[in-house]
Amino acid sequence: MTVASGPTPRLLTAGQLFLDLVFAELDAAPRLGEEHWTPAFGWGPGGIANYAIAASRLGVPTVLCADAGTDALSRLVRDRLRDEGIFDGIRERADWSLPVTAAMNYGGDRALVTGGRPAAALASLLESAPLTPVAALHLDDSVSEWVRARAAQGTKIFADIGWDADEQWNPSALDVLDGCHAFLPNEAEARAYTRTDDARSAARALADRVPLAVVTRGGHGAIAVDSAAGEEVEVDAVAIDFVDATGAGDVFGGALAAAELTAWSLRERVEFAALVAAITVSRPGGAAAAPRLDELLPWLDSHPAAADPARFAFLRAALHDGASPFAASAASRTASSSRPTRIKE
Repeated sequence: MTVASGPTPRLLTAGQLFLDLVFAELDAAPRLGEEHWTPAFGWGPGGIANYAIAASRLGVPTVLCADAGTDALSRLVRDRLRDEGIFDGIRERADWSLPVTAAMNYGGDRALVTGGRPAAALASLLESAPLTPVAALHLDDSVSEWVRARAAQGTKIFADIGWDADEQWNPSALDVLDGCHAFLPNEAEARAYTRTDDARSAARALADRVPLAVVTRGGHGAIAVDSAAGEEVEVDAVAIDFVDATGAGDVFGGALAAAELTAWSLRERVEFAALVAAITVSRPGGAAAAPRLDELLPWLDSHPAAADPARFAFLRAALHDGASPFAASAASRTASSSRPTRIKE
């Protein structure tokens, strides 16, 4: 691992890395033989990098652990990550090239096509990963022992297990969450895995497995259940002009993992993540469009219809005179990383 000079990483991110090419504001999907142009285009590191970029831009020292090749596109992505100030925990492989994803945004959502092969299992990559207070991972079956060991050392692990390509949604796939602090599926994933009919029921069911279950609902906001504290919150989406949904859930997750380092309440942490994700989807490029910490208040000031001013009063207080909420200790806010307590109906 390359260790740059500077602050010690406080957030570890690890998983599948991509190069994302994002085409936004398309009227429809191209038909065979057609070529569509759009000026709303962006590119940048994708996959687990979405978490890392979102958190780093918010001022959280972040390390990214992933496989990359020796090809030109891998070098391009690593250069971009260094430009973002992200610690380089990349394992270079001469026998593998970085996958490339084309994301096409139309009809209020996006379609993805990826060229390449998935990276190797994550466990060996994490053997030399630094110990951090918080981690965000693309989980696979290889990391169960690592997750439990890090949780025992105090790391709060935010988990993503991704879309089930076979669409079987076997609940046993959630066994990899053992030891994780939080699970952040979207509503479709959450309902499919839990065999429930609505996001709230799904979040409550998932909170039996992890202390914090957060179900994202796109333009309908998010529902969070903290079974360790016995707390449940629902937040609305921030009103925006939608442009590009690429990486929105990952950016939300990166912001929420970063917010775990603050002393904010559960509602404030989820509201913060919702704001960061909303700003991101209001412009093209996926995580390459994620806001920096000093952009948040100016953005709210220039978009008065986006949210009730009282909603983000906590953020104005936290950023007063250029302060960073991530420098504050969150020691007063404790949560078990195992044995969640069931929320009563």
